[in-house]
Amino acid sequence: MRTLLAAILILAIAIALMCVGIIVKGRFPETEVSKNENMRKLGIKCMHDQEKEMFGSERQRQKNASCTGVMSDACAGCGFYKN
Repeated sequence: MRTLLAAILILAIAIALMCVGIIVKGRFPETEVSKNENMRKLGIKCMHDQEKEMFGSERQRQKNASCTGVMSDACAGCGFYKN
């Protein structure tokens, strides 16, 4: 019984200490990669931004779209074929 009470007390103290940072700063820490300043400084980018760099925007992909075969399920989402 003492062990259970000690564990509950330790958890309560830990949760209270984690809340202190949020209360002092007045906001919850930013965890989204694209909006977190420290992650941007380290050069870490979200998947959406990395895809834009690698493949360009949706307009650029549709503008530069080309096809060398017949339409299949694999290329139906590229925007080259209009339904």
